[in-house]
Amino acid sequence: QLQLVESGGGLVQAGGSLRLSCAASGLTFSTYVMGWFRQAPGKEREFVAAITRGGGTTRYADSVKGRFTISRDNAKTTGYLQMNSLKPEDTAVYYCALGNNPFLMTSPGQFNYWGQGTQVTVSS
Repeated sequence: QLQLVESGGGLVQAGGSLRLSCAASGLTFSTYVMGWFRQAPGKEREFVAAITRGGGTTRYADSVKGRFTISRDNAKTTGYLQMNSLKPEDTAVYYCALGNNPFLMTSPGQFNYWGQGTQVTVSS
């Protein structure tokens, strides 16, 4: 059974750090592009970061560039999002997603599988 399970969210003060994890099962993780998205209350789901199947190429939203780092461990079928220098505007539910296109995608509609999300709250 296919599953994507995010973890690592929580409450942190501005300037702090969190590391999100996305554990995948029920599919061949290494054959999928992985992305992270977030959705704040009343807003649309937005792209945060994506990484190619082998991990060699990454892409970031301008709002997180230089603060967030996406990575993956295909042997552990797990992806990560290291978030540093967090800001209150980073507060959202964060989702990991997998897509079976061979190129980096940034649109939610291009991803096939989604986790249930993990809440990240940054206090000022």
